Amino acid sequence: MRATAFALAVGGLTFLITVIWGGPFIEILRRLGIGKQVRVEIADVHSRKIGTPTMGGLLILFPVLIVTLGLNIANLLLRDITGRSILVPLAVLIYYGGLGALDDWEGVRGERVVGEGIPARLKFAAQVLGALGTALVLYYGLDIHSMAVPGIPFKFDLGLLYIPIAMFALVGTSNAVNLTDGLDGLAGIITASAFAAYGVIAQLQGQVYLVQFCFVMVGACFAFLWFNAHPAQLFMGDTGSLALGATLATVALMTGQWLILPIIAIIPVAETVSVILQVASVQISRRLWGEDRRIFRRTPLHHHFELGGWSETQIVQRFWLVGILASIVGVALALL
Repeated sequence: MRATAFALAVGGLTFLITVIWGGPFIEILRRLGIGKQVRVEIADVHSRKIGTPTMGGLLILFPVLIVTLGLNIANLLLRDITGRSILVPLAVLIYYGGLGALDDWEGVRGERVVGEGIPARLKFAAQVLGALGTALVLYYGLDIHSMAVPGIPFKFDLGLLYIPIAMFALVGTSNAVNLTDGLDGLAGIITASAFAAYGVIAQLQGQVYLVQFCFVMVGACFAFLWFNAHPAQLFMGDTGSLALGATLATVALMTGQWLILPIIAIIPVAETVSVILQVASVQISRRLWGEDRRIFRRTPLHHHFELGGWSETQIVQRFWLVGILASIVGVALALL
């Protein structure tokens, strides 16, 4: 119980640190002219967001980095406060956050078309490279290569097959959260709920250090939402969405309960599936009937409901309710 109390306290501390420096950070972004650029296809409904400071993922990254490293320094002096294993998701957070920051910077200040970041192929290759490095560290460094199945009391050793599966989970989740980041507060609240769920799962497994990291992430995400609540003063950009998605997948892999990740992260999964179905429907209809026939009004999925008359706040709150229920179901499955 003391370990749980400590993890919750650290999460609260992270929240306070992040909120305190949030205001000055937003002012710095404004002075640097790092403002949101909206894609042409959604400018009709999101034109008011143009110019709002972006790269807000840094608001999450820096406090998490400071608190996590601080706990590890304390471990050298006092022992048993935290562990080296949480340096793996921290490294993932920094790597994908750096990649996202580069993409955001190029989209705002780069020489390419305004609103477009680094080339998609280069961005994807960097994601895959980071995923490969993470999978190898998990497999060889932490000796993690198993899969837990709800209802079965033992884990299945996947051997080398674990590496491509882990890579797919990392790249897929990072892009899924990136697609979810389209409305004020949506990606932040969904990922905070997912990290809380995996924090509970890690607690059930006795992974004290991972519990601490999860609730540090929850505290930082909640603090970001303080400034990202509608109408947003700050957007996380790819700096935050890519980092949060990849880090969430890493935490899921470290618990062995990655099979329930699509349930806990049901909203990002639904957003991704909507895009895949939309693209497929357009391609197929063009070949069969010579015209575009779409399943959704617009994708990702939150835009479909937006054009259907739901307000931005309604979509975020309803998606969050679904996300919370999915997290509860995920934790229940982990208990089986």
